[in-house]
Amino acid sequence: MATTVVMEALSPTMEEGRVVKWHKREGDPVRAGEVLAEVETDKAVMDLVARADGILRRVAVTEGQTVPVGATLAVIAAPGEEPAASAPAAPASRPTGVSPTPPGAAGAAGAAAPPAAPVPATVPRTPADATRVKASPLARRLARERGVDLALVTGTGPGGRVTKRDLETAARGAAAAVRAAQPPAAAVPPAPRPAPGPPAPAGPAGPEYEDVPLTPLRKTIAKRLAASLGPIPHFFLTAEIDMERAAEAREALNRELGEDDRISVNDLVIKAVALALTRHRACNAWFQDDHIRYWHAVHIGMAVAVEDGLITPVIRYADRKPLAALAREARALAERARQRRLQPEEYTGATFSVSNLGMFAIDQFTAVINPPEAAILAVGAMTPKPAVVDGQVTVRRRLRVTLSCDHRVIDGATGAAFLKTLTQMLENPLAML
Repeated sequence: MATTVVMEALSPTMEEGRVVKWHKREGDPVRAGEVLAEVETDKAVMDLVARADGILRRVAVTEGQTVPVGATLAVIAAPGEEPAASAPAAPASRPTGVSPTPPGAAGAAGAAAPPAAPVPATVPRTPADATRVKASPLARRLARERGVDLALVTGTGPGGRVTKRDLETAARGAAAAVRAAQPPAAAVPPAPRPAPGPPAPAGPAGPEYEDVPLTPLRKTIAKRLAASLGPIPHFFLTAEIDMERAAEAREALNRELGEDDRISVNDLVIKAVALALTRHRACNAWFQDDHIRYWHAVHIGMAVAVEDGLITPVIRYADRKPLAALAREARALAERARQRRLQPEEYTGATFSVSNLGMFAIDQFTAVINPPEAAILAVGAMTPKPAVVDGQVTVRRRLRVTLSCDHRVIDGATGAAFLKTLTQMLENPLAML
């Protein structure tokens, strides 16, 4: 009996995936557990494995194509079996690449995206009990905003789950029905063509711009940030820390540890943050819809720049790990993040995040909170600066940090107390180590 290969939800927040590479071709024999394809999710590139033995048939999605979760990718049939024609795959986006559009279509840089078109009147708007309808949280919210009865929308997700794409498909179908029902407009004589003007000045060879479709990671970043800086009431606290003793301690440790186990400034900051959070639980928290979750465990999200954006692998129980072990884990996670090989459990569940742009010579910046976390620390470059020590002006290595706080969870004095503890730990690293 034939087995349908579908786009599986390979991460907790995945709604669509892009087929990066097929490891098996149509007609190849496959065994259950073998890798069929590499799929780019909203966070990483992961393996899609076969769920049955047989021959790969009816491959419906090409490399580079993006389809929603639950869409049909192929069929695994028994040798000699002719599988029945399956339903076509769900509408897919264009493959990543150059896609020129008419001038003016892209709009001004930084302009807000236009609001979603209202659902035409032919889509039923009668209120109904949709609590039993399977739907993604985003689809439920959009249905409430547009007055759509989810019970009347066909879901294409796993188990018939209604997704955002299903709502958009229903809206397009209703709009087409409205246009078909309208009488044809009276013929209008064409306007006279204007006299030809002078030719446009010649430009450099090739198109003037290119449109590159959003990758799953970039789409997720856009959604997460839109759900953060607008709805979350941010406030920011900045402190400058004397890092002279911490830098000297790091240099001494690295001489002992050797080149392969070197400790970075960011490792010191993460360790100090983790220990400070054990004393300030109010900063180690999540804001939930009707409650605040205060964490006893400390799981630090470490922002890592990747080719197409940003991902935050998580160092779990960072307060309990020796500094050298924490540094090794941070390097390994960062490397897997850049290779897009993190597993979902390696980038979810952070209780507090640290973002460091010091390696780019950024002195100070503010970071956007990653919900449901209540805070994030932005770390700048450690640079030599004039400072007054015991009444004398001297040059010391200094570091600026900025704490972004969710005011629904953290008050100004609470955030300031956390920064004071963090400063004391970094300025007196022996007590921390």
